[in-house]
Amino acid sequence: MPCQTSGELKLLVDEAKKYTKDGKVADYIPELGKANPGDLSIAIHYPDGRCISAGDIDKKITLQSISKVLSLALVLMERGFQYVFERVGMEPTGDPFNSIAKLETMAPAKPLNPMINAGALVVTHMIKGASVEDRLNRLLAFIRELADDSSIGYCEEVARSEFETANLNRSLCYFLKQHKIIIEDVETLLDLYTKQCAIEMNCLDLGRIGMIFAMDGKDPLTGKQIMPEDVARICKTFMVTCGMYNASGEFAIKIGIPAKSGVSGGILGAVPGKFGIGIFGPALDEKGNSVAGIKLLELLSRNYRLSMF
Repeated sequence: MPCQTSGELKLLVDEAKKYTKDGKVADYIPELGKANPGDLSIAIHYPDGRCISAGDIDKKITLQSISKVLSLALVLMERGFQYVFERVGMEPTGDPFNSIAKLETMAPAKPLNPMINAGALVVTHMIKGASVEDRLNRLLAFIRELADDSSIGYCEEVARSEFETANLNRSLCYFLKQHKIIIEDVETLLDLYTKQCAIEMNCLDLGRIGMIFAMDGKDPLTGKQIMPEDVARICKTFMVTCGMYNASGEFAIKIGIPAKSGVSGGILGAVPGKFGIGIFGPALDEKGNSVAGIKLLELLSRNYRLSMF
């Protein structure tokens, strides 16, 4: 079913777009720095297959930190709750997403949660497979099923750009390796992680994935349970408590839906039992979240009473 342009959504996009001037693109990753900061688009995917949109929803974006939710869902399915949470914690943090500080003060030195970079690297380390290619294909197969889009792949230019500038993530990996939280070669893990972050899709794909989470892991169009209900619940809980970096508390109060952002300007939203949301707006605030994307979600939540609280 084609996605229908919504005049009502367009009005909200036009209002939120005014805030793009307050943000800047993630130019510390050279390829992401090429994005147009004035872009803003949204797709909303309903469980009956309907979709409404505003803006250029066909534009491809890389997942970046949004991929952390999807890799977590995969390893929970493959490894189980106990295995995963012996190696990464469940607690929110007020520190930036790329901080090493808590690792140095925690004992054992396991990351606080899977949504910060240290935790996400540990989760990616748990993806099963004999090679980077095997493991990436395993994750891609899962994501393609969630989005119902077999064309989803990754952007080699963005992956290369991130790999070449990933010195802070290298530091996190070596710290984790010193404490035996990860045991593989650091460059191999970073190769996989940067390709995971460079997986690309459009807003419509993001919205459909959000809809699967909103429906507790079940594809309502086929009746297939793509992920166990409990896995979807755990992921949505992390999206509420940690999904918007160290702005998650304010986001929960102002907007109040499970969501995960990425520094490409993408936001994946899941309104429990109702629909999924995919947003792209590459101008970021100081926390690394899409400044106009958050404003758009705030307008949506307020106008349609979406908060789960």
